[in-house]
Amino acid sequence: MLKTLVVMLLAITAGAVGDIFLTQGMKSSGDISAMGLRQIVSTVIGALTNWRLILGTAMQAVYFGLWLAVLSWEDLSVALPMQALSYIVVAFLAQWFLGENVSPMRWAGISLVCVGVIMITKSSGS
Repeated sequence: MLKTLVVMLLAITAGAVGDIFLTQGMKSSGDISAMGLRQIVSTVIGALTNWRLILGTAMQAVYFGLWLAVLSWEDLSVALPMQALSYIVVAFLAQWFLGENVSPMRWAGISLVCVGVIMITKSSGS
């Protein structure tokens, strides 16, 4: 179980950092929902050279590789709920790096999810 926890924490961190870079990259590209087709195509082409999007995608690839490793030895019903711990990491990083306001209600919801993750993890026989 310790191996699973360590690798999952590394995966969660890589994924959360990737999400922050992807968000920064897309926010700098503009709101694509307000764009026409030509602008969207131009934005997508520009995204291919945006270092934040490239780094975010690379971090997501690291996450995916670590996730596949965990799936090779751990039960899915244990490993998948552990991903919910990413809510904590993402909330902290979003506050710190993106300036998002994470309300007390959001923190309460994150806490409830984490309690459930702890319960599932404790039930694992591995």
